[in-house]
Amino acid sequence: MLDKEVVKLLNEQITKEFYSAYLYLDMANYYSDHSLNGFEHWFFVQMQEERDHALLFRQYILNNGEVVKLAEIASPTKDYSSFREPLTMAFEHEQFVTASINNIYDAAYKIKDFRTMQFLDWFIKEQGEEEKNADDNVKKYDLFAGDPKGLYMLDNEMKTRLYNPPSLVL
Repeated sequence: MLDKEVVKLLNEQITKEFYSAYLYLDMANYYSDHSLNGFEHWFFVQMQEERDHALLFRQYILNNGEVVKLAEIASPTKDYSSFREPLTMAFEHEQFVTASINNIYDAAYKIKDFRTMQFLDWFIKEQGEEEKNADDNVKKYDLFAGDPKGLYMLDNEMKTRLYNPPSLVL
């Protein structure tokens, strides 16, 4: 049986992961509206990954005999002022998610909940990758997108991202 505070935090993380999926779908829609189909594709794949993360948290809670409590997901719709803005917002959002997962880990650590800590190890590694990818997107945009040809090439590069379902075994 899991600690009640850890279960509460895990349930909150489900909402945060679904919000992340919703946010990235909104960003994909923004880029689609501006015919940047590679950027759209990149964020659509990101949405799929975040949805999967939410479902992994859900399954972990269920596998431990606890109740999943879904909460309302806020609307992420933004009026972006530039093509760069969603990229920087994505990086900041990934840092927020990392802090949230670290908070759950800290709560589990304090009560020696080694099972939850082991479950979260995969997410901690994943968040390192998520932050790097988001930061790389901002840096590449800053390097190449000032030129229409550079933006075109970056858009094409972003189309090549493949969706890979998570390999975490629960």
